[in-house]
Amino acid sequence: MPVPDFTLLPLPTIHFGVGYYSRLPELATSFGRTILVVTGSHALQQSGRLSALMDGLQSAGMCPFHLVVGREPSPELIDSALSMYRDNAPDVVLAVGGGSVLDAGKAISAILLHHLSVERFIEGQEGFMQHDGRKVPFIAVPTTSGTGSEVTNNAVISRVGRKGFKRSLRHVALVPDIALIDPELMVTLSPELTAASGMDACTQLIEAFTSPFATPVTDALACSGLECFARSFIAACSDCPDDSLIRGDIAYAALMSGIALANAGLGIVHGFASSVGGVVEIPHGTLCATLLAEATRENIAQLRLIDSNHPTLQKYAKAGAILSGRATGALSSGCERLLDTLGHWQERLVVPRLREYGMLPEDVDGIVSLTRSKSNAVKLDDAAMKRILTNRW
Repeated sequence: MPVPDFTLLPLPTIHFGVGYYSRLPELATSFGRTILVVTGSHALQQSGRLSALMDGLQSAGMCPFHLVVGREPSPELIDSALSMYRDNAPDVVLAVGGGSVLDAGKAISAILLHHLSVERFIEGQEGFMQHDGRKVPFIAVPTTSGTGSEVTNNAVISRVGRKGFKRSLRHVALVPDIALIDPELMVTLSPELTAASGMDACTQLIEAFTSPFATPVTDALACSGLECFARSFIAACSDCPDDSLIRGDIAYAALMSGIALANAGLGIVHGFASSVGGVVEIPHGTLCATLLAEATRENIAQLRLIDSNHPTLQKYAKAGAILSGRATGALSSGCERLLDTLGHWQERLVVPRLREYGMLPEDVDGIVSLTRSKSNAVKLDDAAMKRILTNRW
């Protein structure tokens, strides 16, 4: 069987390894003298790693500025940062943090050279303008293992409320120039954050693997990521949280998920991430963790109605074999092992339900009407989407 045609989007220069964080000053100096360092509000400071970074940058002859991002980036947060730094744009933006911090840094680097609000460049917003690709160079350093934002070409911006949104600023040129992944940065993550961010990576791997736009390359990446994830996820959430080798497996899985999703797209769980995330304030990883098993169950049921031997069911069965650690014979048993494994993790990790974040039953119809997912494994009608939400309410 010939290899099908495919396109692979550009990637950053990727540096992956324990202790690589110390290389940041050397890497940053290649872009110039001034640098905007974007971080979260607590962890990096408390660990002493922020002061070490700032000292290292100054010793390398750079002039660093620091911006704190304490929540998921909104248009107002990004515009406020732009007002402070636009007139004297730094030579490079460096974001060190979780997915929200990386998205904020990516958006700031993307809009610093433009004289408009970031909202004009957000997909689906009134007056939307396509970004032209001009940006300040950007370095992404994740401290959680989840979003894969360090290798993607979009930044998620949200405004929470009954008329809120959670959508992307996107252009192929917005892929970070450098992605540095150091598993040592993840060893202090709480079990709760490890679980939530890890389930985001797992969701992305499964959704990209089963996407109708998957390619042999994204399949290989997804399976490689799933193998590392299966080997170390529960250990990272429980008895080995400070093991950098264990953390390295999950960081690698997240990295693979980012490359895979950028090229194959994502499914219904991430479709809900946009619509639910615009209505209630729920952490993205938690939303993935609470919906993945139910969404996978619905996808498998719908595929079986089409063809009991559907090729995508074979992919779900393969994912089930990898994540359960058990070779599978029959197609149906592989799919059931996947559902059993995801359900077991959901129970073991005590994943909260949607109502715990303020979602109401009367929100379901509106959320479904806003949900789109062209890359889902199978087309879902409104009734199917409602089942996913109500079963996790």
